[in-house]
Amino acid sequence: MAHRQPDLLVSLLNDALVETPPGRSIWVAVSGGLDSSLLLVLAAEVCQQARRPLKALHVNHALQPAAETFETQCRDLCASLAVPLTVARVTVEHQGDGLEGAARRARYAAFAQHISQGDTLWLAQHQDDQAETLLLAALRGSGIRGLGAMPYRRDWQGLTLLRPWLTVSRQQLAETAEVMRLDWCDDPTNQDVALDRNRLRHRVLPELQARWPKAASALAQSARHAGEADQLLVAYAAEELQALRDSDGSLDVAALGLRDRPRQRLLVRTLCQQADLPTPPRQRIDTLLDQFFAGRDAQVRVSWPGAEARVWRGRLYIMPPLEALEPWQATWNGQPGLITPLGPLQLALETTEPVTLRWRQGGETIRLPKRGRRDVKRLLQETLLPPWQRERLIMVMQGEECVGVIQPPATLLWRAEGVNFG
Repeated sequence: MAHRQPDLLVSLLNDALVETPPGRSIWVAVSGGLDSSLLLVLAAEVCQQARRPLKALHVNHALQPAAETFETQCRDLCASLAVPLTVARVTVEHQGDGLEGAARRARYAAFAQHISQGDTLWLAQHQDDQAETLLLAALRGSGIRGLGAMPYRRDWQGLTLLRPWLTVSRQQLAETAEVMRLDWCDDPTNQDVALDRNRLRHRVLPELQARWPKAASALAQSARHAGEADQLLVAYAAEELQALRDSDGSLDVAALGLRDRPRQRLLVRTLCQQADLPTPPRQRIDTLLDQFFAGRDAQVRVSWPGAEARVWRGRLYIMPPLEALEPWQATWNGQPGLITPLGPLQLALETTEPVTLRWRQGGETIRLPKRGRRDVKRLLQETLLPPWQRERLIMVMQGEECVGVIQPPATLLWRAEGVNFG
């Protein structure tokens, strides 16, 4: 039946085409291995017939001597297909999540950097990959989101990630590649059973399939069911969050505290997902929930890789980690576009002489229209601005006189009498 498999694989790619709006490009993540090379070859055929633009992206992790061979294989394959190739050379930095996790993080950073928003990236993961991912998640004690393994479609940072062959077995792909006499590179590290996924692939799954021949298919189906259940929970949680969320994106802790603990965890995880932030481990969520009802002025902060949560005055804020600010000041002629450590300044100032911009140091006062001289610290205490945001304000100084307080990039909190911003 191998001669029928290209038809099945092409049919799945034609189904995937509808996920990309007209005028946007389709990309294939190509590693040089069998799966992604086959995906690129058949994608070139499908996109040519549909007159859709196709591009390829190869991420060189530089983790082994064979990395240059993989890159060369990708260049040769793309040249033979007349498919434009982008090569992203990345540095894999460990952050306590193991080599595979660090490589994945670097890979996704390359996706975000090189693929235009609105485009679609096709990934070559298949049914056996899905089964392995489910088992790894179960062995980590993951919840339903982890057990959902890899989704067919994921909208991420303005991109659409698609896995058209999640229902296709590794054997089907290998047989098709042999029939087509496809060239590819075998990754020597794929035989290293010291790596968790390889141990599952070479030792555990073969044992399971010897006893249950459809084990990989059944595990992949379970992942699909878990993924659907997770999507339903997220949809319900998203509706509930609308009633709890304030205009600044924070949540009402008191209202959240009326829910039971499993529902609280779901809402926190969904809030992270909506903000495109990593989901905290269950232990970190429970640590956060345990601190919900600290004193009104307590500054609760719980962090995990890639994100942090803070509770202040009965509101829950979830955000990317805030890096410590280095000492800084700059001379400003009042024109918009000045680069600050927090990004370009979008405000303008009517001035005949340059002013100095710097962080708040304490003790600043400002003469407000119809209010007289006020202490900036007291003004901040009267606002609902959280303490960590107060640390990131820019003081506009004329000599020793504060004439404006800016929250970058474009919010003017206060201006001195007779001073005009635009």
